[in-house]
Amino acid sequence: MSLAAERASFAGLPEALQTRWTAHSRALLDSYRARVGRELIARGGGAREEAERLFAAPFVAVSHGAEADPILNYGNGVALALWEVSPQQLIATPSRLTAEAEVREAREHVLQETARKGFVTGYTGVRVSRTGRRFRILDVTVWNVTDADGSPCGQAATFAHWEPL
Repeated sequence: MSLAAERASFAGLPEALQTRWTAHSRALLDSYRARVGRELIARGGGAREEAERLFAAPFVAVSHGAEADPILNYGNGVALALWEVSPQQLIATPSRLTAEAEVREAREHVLQETARKGFVTGYTGVRVSRTGRRFRILDVTVWNVTDADGSPCGQAATFAHWEPL
């Protein structure tokens, strides 16, 4: 089955999560534009419409918070399918667990570089799904996410290409 066929819909999410992810989508999109200098998706309409477009986008968009051991706090439909998780499982997952132990140091280096520079492009790495399926992510952009007040609230990543290992 293809990832497109497995994807959840935004309207199918619990109402509280729709509300939270609508606000967070705005932070992701605004931060991407501010850091990278272009739009991640076509903007327009209200916050809800933009959140729905980001969730349905044909690429991965995923983010984690700013905790000492960051927890994933957003994943669009492709991200949920690729990591083989429900939205509830995703938001309970420490971000570091998306990578196998032997590659976490390289992942952490990219996150630190992103923290310093604002964003990094062209990253490639190996990730692992909840079920243990390994895949290589290609040409990833990672950026710092800030809230509406400009306060740091985590980091996000997007990519459209991956390959099974």
